[in-house]
Amino acid sequence: MRLQNRFSAAILVVFSSILPAIQADDESVNSASAISKFKSVLEKSNPAESSFAIPDSISKTPLTKVDAELARELAWSSFANRMKPELQAELKSGELKISGKAMPFTYKTFGERPLKGHSLWISMHGGGGAPKAVNDRQWENQKRLYKLEEGIYLVPRAPTDTWDLWHQGHIDTMFTRLIQDMIIVEGVDPNRVYIMGYSAGGDGVFQLAPRMADQLAGAAMMAGHPNETQPLGLRNLPFVLQMGGNDTAYNRNKIAREWAVKLADLQKNDPKGYTHFVKIYEGKGHWMDGEDKVAIPWLQKFSRELNPDRVAWRQDDVIHNRFYWLSIDSKQSKAGQELVVSRNGQEFEVEKAEGIDQFQLILNDRQVDLDKSVRVKFKGKTVAEDKLPRTLHEIWESLKQRPDPESIVSSRLYVKLRP
Repeated sequence: MRLQNRFSAAILVVFSSILPAIQADDESVNSASAISKFKSVLEKSNPAESSFAIPDSISKTPLTKVDAELARELAWSSFANRMKPELQAELKSGELKISGKAMPFTYKTFGERPLKGHSLWISMHGGGGAPKAVNDRQWENQKRLYKLEEGIYLVPRAPTDTWDLWHQGHIDTMFTRLIQDMIIVEGVDPNRVYIMGYSAGGDGVFQLAPRMADQLAGAAMMAGHPNETQPLGLRNLPFVLQMGGNDTAYNRNKIAREWAVKLADLQKNDPKGYTHFVKIYEGKGHWMDGEDKVAIPWLQKFSRELNPDRVAWRQDDVIHNRFYWLSIDSKQSKAGQELVVSRNGQEFEVEKAEGIDQFQLILNDRQVDLDKSVRVKFKGKTVAEDKLPRTLHEIWESLKQRPDPESIVSSRLYVKLRP
């Protein structure tokens, strides 16, 4: 009897030692099977169609790290290849049409193509609140205003002639589409996209840069006015501010100096963030005699920071539902919300949450180790903790939301800060 008990105990010890390996193998098989079926579905369907959906049988299957990366590559490659003919025609037409708005544009390529693709510079003209002919002349002027050593210089013509022609809600959508077109058709490096603008175009940079920071590598504001916008969202975006010292219209010069102080204070309190370059050209008015071109070589040093250790997000009057590795449902988003979250390994800390009761972390293995648990703390207490599965559902939803091969995520953690 003792011999039988010892034998049973030995069997249990051996089985216990190999069980994790068996479970891992099963998980790998399930993951691999899901990828195989996903690949087959992509080959038989058109993932660029709005009706395309991941089959329920595989959409929530947990994926291994390797398979999640493979799924990301398969999803992007299939999506881009199917979209390319449509986007080629769009670029060839020289006009982007979305939601009843039309935005003409031209672009020119400078220098040899780097290994990862050309940089992209979207340059916004001045004018605004003027007759169409005036804004057309400003567009023509912007085409000649700057030259690059390397990159694609793209100059859009604003869809409207209103004073706020560069920061209405349709501009964010149109610029996201333009960036997508240039990545897929022209092979632009997704991590080297910049925006710049003069006068009313500078107004646009002030507003768009904090809203679209996670899509950009840098931004250059020349002779513009920020209106109501604030610099909080620029934490991970190199930012240039240049102004004529005598540019008194709308107190541009005074407000530029105030922003210089704001940026310096933000960086003082957060030394790893708020990289900026400010220059006030004393004695110059609205025109800076072309000296503002120094913004280009200064910005060229920087690439996009997709996985920062701290994200500061302020919702402007144009609402976005994702920002770096943070997401807020559209129904819960409103202007003026502020969310500041820092990341240290597998742990996230909510430093500030104004007007926000819940949000989501949208993650991949470039930010955390998804084979381990992720924890979120708020006011010293753990408010969310879980080991997050990588799924095809999240990969595909991420791609639909943001057609950018570098920012596709595979997991999501729901965080509730208050009951």
